[in-house]
Amino acid sequence: MTAFLLNDTRVVERDGDPALTVLQYLRQRKRRTGTKEGCGSGDCGACTVVLGRVEQGRMCYETASACLTPLSALQGKQVITIEDLRQDGELHPVQQAVVDLHASQCGFCTPGMVMSLFVLQKQCSGWDRQQAEQALAGNLCRCTGYRPIMDAARQLCEHPIADSFTRQEARTVARLNALASEVAVEPSGEEQRCFMPTSLEQLVACYLRYPQARLLAGGTDLMLDMAQAVAAPPPTIALEQVEKLRNAYTDNNHIHLGAGLTITQCEQRLHAALPAFAQVLQRFA
Repeated sequence: MTAFLLNDTRVVERDGDPALTVLQYLRQRKRRTGTKEGCGSGDCGACTVVLGRVEQGRMCYETASACLTPLSALQGKQVITIEDLRQDGELHPVQQAVVDLHASQCGFCTPGMVMSLFVLQKQCSGWDRQQAEQALAGNLCRCTGYRPIMDAARQLCEHPIADSFTRQEARTVARLNALASEVAVEPSGEEQRCFMPTSLEQLVACYLRYPQARLLAGGTDLMLDMAQAVAAPPPTIALEQVEKLRNAYTDNNHIHLGAGLTITQCEQRLHAALPAFAQVLQRFA
């Protein structure tokens, strides 16, 4: 079972198919076709959506390539698509900036670009070109050119505007906290199953029971393999809900990074101690 917020709508999905991606779910089951299917392998950013999670009592927004994100990764999160950005029937400030500064031509890349700009606006504290370039590094545009896109990014960072997501933050945090306990380790279905243990003990027990299962942590390559496979995928054990796997700490001369940390989180934690390695991670992913 996966419980999450689709914008502000509570959704509970009991589909245990480990190969079901967020892109397939949004387009085929929810008819949210604003999220575009481009390369299907995480390279172009056309399918970018925003995932919101609670961190230290506040909403933290991150981009995700929907084509490589399993549905199980939505557990306890808020997923925001391009259809959700409108503000009382009007364009969101990010959308308006893209229109006003001519940052879209063919428009195919635009939904994903807008979602990345949305997260940039939430994370920035003023204009920083390097931060903007990094925020858009996963979005490809072949016809507009990046100058007007960067102009839109600059306007959004220099003139941030409170939107409905900011005004409803406290309510969203409370609703996501309530969803945190709504996860079932045992999914429905016998052939296609995705398990979501919440502790190391549950993880060990699940792996002993299903030694043939694939371990899913991020899943950039694994999801691509399963999405393009002809045969039914094997059972999958998603590690994201195991909090102890997301720990990071320094002990004497050692830096310990949990296996559940993302590349971005590793980069942030290594920046001060190993700046050269943190820079390599930017090039790597």
